[in-house]
Amino acid sequence: MVNKPWEQWYEERTLSLQLPESSIYALLEKTAQQYPNHIAIIFEDEPTNYRELKTQVDKLAGKWQEIGLKKGDRIGLMMANHPLYIVSYYAAQAVGLVVVQVNPMYTPRELMQILVDSRAKYIVFDKLAKKTVEEIKDLYAFEQCFTSEDDSSGYVSLSTLIEDGVAITGPEEVDPHEDVAVIQYTGGTTGVMKGAMLTHYNLTSNVVQSVEMYGAEMVSGKGVTLTATPLYHVYAMTSAMNLSIYLGSTILLFPKFEIQTVLENIKKHRPTFFPGVPKMYNSFVNYPQIEEYDLKCLKFCSCGSAPLPIEVIKRFEKLTGAVIGEGFGLSEASPSTHRNPSFAKRKIGSIGIPFPGTDCMIIDDNGTELGANCVGELIIKGPQIMKGYWNNAEETRKALQNGWLYTGDLSMMDEEGYFYIVGRKKEMIIIGGFNIYPQEVESVLYEHPDIQEAAVVSIPQVELEEVIKVFIVPKDGATIDLEEIKGYCYTRLTPYKVPKEFEVIEKLPRNTVGKLLKRLLVKEEMEKRGLGQDGKQCN
Repeated sequence: MVNKPWEQWYEERTLSLQLPESSIYALLEKTAQQYPNHIAIIFEDEPTNYRELKTQVDKLAGKWQEIGLKKGDRIGLMMANHPLYIVSYYAAQAVGLVVVQVNPMYTPRELMQILVDSRAKYIVFDKLAKKTVEEIKDLYAFEQCFTSEDDSSGYVSLSTLIEDGVAITGPEEVDPHEDVAVIQYTGGTTGVMKGAMLTHYNLTSNVVQSVEMYGAEMVSGKGVTLTATPLYHVYAMTSAMNLSIYLGSTILLFPKFEIQTVLENIKKHRPTFFPGVPKMYNSFVNYPQIEEYDLKCLKFCSCGSAPLPIEVIKRFEKLTGAVIGEGFGLSEASPSTHRNPSFAKRKIGSIGIPFPGTDCMIIDDNGTELGANCVGELIIKGPQIMKGYWNNAEETRKALQNGWLYTGDLSMMDEEGYFYIVGRKKEMIIIGGFNIYPQEVESVLYEHPDIQEAAVVSIPQVELEEVIKVFIVPKDGATIDLEEIKGYCYTRLTPYKVPKEFEVIEKLPRNTVGKLLKRLLVKEEMEKRGLGQDGKQCN
């Protein structure tokens, strides 16, 4: 690619940025040596310093090696935010295991999809996930299950392993470019889960790239990262956990985002950096008496997983004095590829410029590169781009072509090299920072004995987030009880995937060849709500 107008904004240091050729574990190893007494984690007011963290990691790694876990084995981490998540993650990296990230709220059906695909031999789970793990235990043969709970109820607890463990003599040797560190499951337009294979080099590169883009506010050995986004999500894994450990910052860790608890901890522990998602920023700016809480400690923030409305950005920045660096990323890119840089011009509403070492193009449907201010598909190449999809050569071929990742997102670039996302080529919906695939929800609804057809759409709102609505056509003679349908969905889907609104209609709109026209459902719904068309692509 010849035309890279964004490079005019890079500093000399950025242009010559050196990326580490090391393992994920090496991030912790180096920081624990440099800053052994610095606080690594604060969780429920309990501090853990870097020396203590590394000791726990090394003892768990040593014990796992002793009982037979080997390099390349897959281990599921199915836990909410907790210090033992971080310990397990880094212990797995020390042994050369492949971490399979799993949402602890997943249903048995969703967990089985991941396990069967990844062929994970081991799983670490918490109390949230215990019931789900027990439900599938007879269907899926784990070699061993580990729990983060001290009341182990017949399972081996991590605390016992750490207590009994002898520190690993040295980390397993890995090839950073080839060896997979994490399988991060994501979906596609089909809703079928695909495991993005992220190597050690992918992940460490994205950490160093991120620090460079955040700029002067990121100082080694200093800083407190407000970590309320879930670590099993690729965004928090990189931007909160791995980045903090690379810098020697403190991870102010919350099991979940509860606004009152978070605000009280901000007053007490004074975080300086916040990688959040839109729902969290919206909660801050709309919280009653927010002025009573001093948020001026925050220096720099980022937003991931979904676009953040400009009005929310302005209100939050006025409230805190911090800057929110808007950006863009996806699981297949570890995850970040673009950000409004701290060292150059800022354009609110833009996703900014590509990370150092990252190339981008906007192309048309024929694969031809488009010029400035033209809308097309965004494709990306860089050190953070995944190795491919686990055990899925066909999807890998579609997504990765000649080293370029085809994102499926519609974008444009201005004359100065700043990029803008203008829509999604895929049908994916994003709610609360999580991806929802209509076909997955529809397939569950189609299994209901009274439903003939179902169409899941997102309704753009004046408020922060889209609303998922499902239109249902009942089978002849059937009477649909919408509350029963909603309960049915909750038994088969993680709560965030369950539509917020349900409506029974006589038939779904289709064209002459039978193709479902979801855009007409959205158009009619917005007209009913008195909302104007905002240009968002909804089908």
